[in-house]
Amino acid sequence: EVQLVESGGGLVQAGGSLRLSCAASGLFFDDYIIGWFRQAPGKELEGVSCIDNADNETYYSRSVKGRSTISSDNKKNTVYLQMTALKPEDTAVYYCAADTSAYCSIDSNVREDEYAFWGQGTQVTVSS
Repeated sequence: EVQLVESGGGLVQAGGSLRLSCAASGLFFDDYIIGWFRQAPGKELEGVSCIDNADNETYYSRSVKGRSTISSDNKKNTVYLQMTALKPEDTAVYYCAADTSAYCSIDSNVREDEYAFWGQGTQVTVSS
């Protein structure tokens, strides 16, 4: 059974940093693309970043590019999303998702319909 568990969310002041973690189990990690999504209250789910564990290709949405870094530790089956210079508009529930067939490239976007497995989410709240 594939399981994804996010952690690292919390309350932080604007300008601060957080590192979100997505721990995966029940899958051969190297075969998977891991995506990060977020959903703010009253808004649609937004894909913000992804990493292809096969070739380390990454993607960032315009909303987080330059402020976030996605990385993967294949020994720990964990993907990280380091977020800096946080803004109140970054407040959302952050989800990680996994699939072997998703497309992740610097010039792509992150599409929720490409991911079969999802975590339960972690809340990020940025105060002004």
